[in-house]
Amino acid sequence: MNQHLLYLSRADVESVQLPMAEIIAAVETGFREHGEGRVEMPPKPGIHPLPDAFIHAMPAYVPAMEAAGIKWVSGFPQNMSKGLPYISGLLILNDPATGFPLAVMDCTWITAMRTGAATAVAAKFLARPESAAVAILGCGVQGRSNLEALTVVLPALTQVRAYDSNPAAAERLCAEARSRHGLAAVGCANPREACRDADVIVTAGPILKHPTPVIERGWLGRGTFLSPVDFDSYVRPEVFAAAAPFYTDDLAQQRYYRQIGYFTHLREPDGDLGGLVCGRVRGRQPGDDLTVAMNLGIALEDMVTAIRVYHAAQEKGIGIRLPV
Repeated sequence: MNQHLLYLSRADVESVQLPMAEIIAAVETGFREHGEGRVEMPPKPGIHPLPDAFIHAMPAYVPAMEAAGIKWVSGFPQNMSKGLPYISGLLILNDPATGFPLAVMDCTWITAMRTGAATAVAAKFLARPESAAVAILGCGVQGRSNLEALTVVLPALTQVRAYDSNPAAAERLCAEARSRHGLAAVGCANPREACRDADVIVTAGPILKHPTPVIERGWLGRGTFLSPVDFDSYVRPEVFAAAAPFYTDDLAQQRYYRQIGYFTHLREPDGDLGGLVCGRVRGRQPGDDLTVAMNLGIALEDMVTAIRVYHAAQEKGIGIRLPV
């Protein structure tokens, strides 16, 4: 029997037009399965050809969604000076019944969207429902996708405060916030100005192994939810120390990073999003002063998104079928 796989370019993946709300629902289900111990996902190994650059292998199997595969993804901060994207890579889906590859697809859009979706899942449980102002520090692809996802789960959002070391990037995010999401948006001159009076803060700069973070505990108001998707690159250790609760997306992955030299001044998280979604650890309580979810980006998020992209592409006749 001839075996074929579906190849999806970046343009193909984007043309599927998978809604953010559907991605958030899939990621939340994936976290629930993980919290119940029904996901196979080893910590991602990687290589590091340049300082603060990485190429990671990210495998996962989520039986409830029949999603099995691996993402081979790179993040190179040096690319930005060359006019190239920070993130690039490919994702392979396999048939869990036979092991044969089902699809090979670009992972750039999936990585951006599932990262925003993970922040949204955390915000659903840890942010104040009435949150109105969000600060985005780092206004590239991840900053924009996180904003999009937050508008789905926090309908009271009305204002965006944006900061980026490149002011043009902040203005682009502000323009998108106004035109696409109907939010008031203002660019800020520095990180402290962006954080002032924000109910939700997302930091989305490059990931640095040895960072020099700037965000101080005193910059954050009462009841703030903080989502640093760039690890601890923007946020000082005392902020994490003050958080109650402080979660990550996967405790095993966080401990693996610590073993290879990250998070040397960071306290242990109180739990992970799998435990949060399935109710094993607590969500936000009325008196919580600061809640933090530092999501590392884990493979289950990619696989539950990619399997939906694959099925939708098949239904719409998108992509190229290649012989195996």
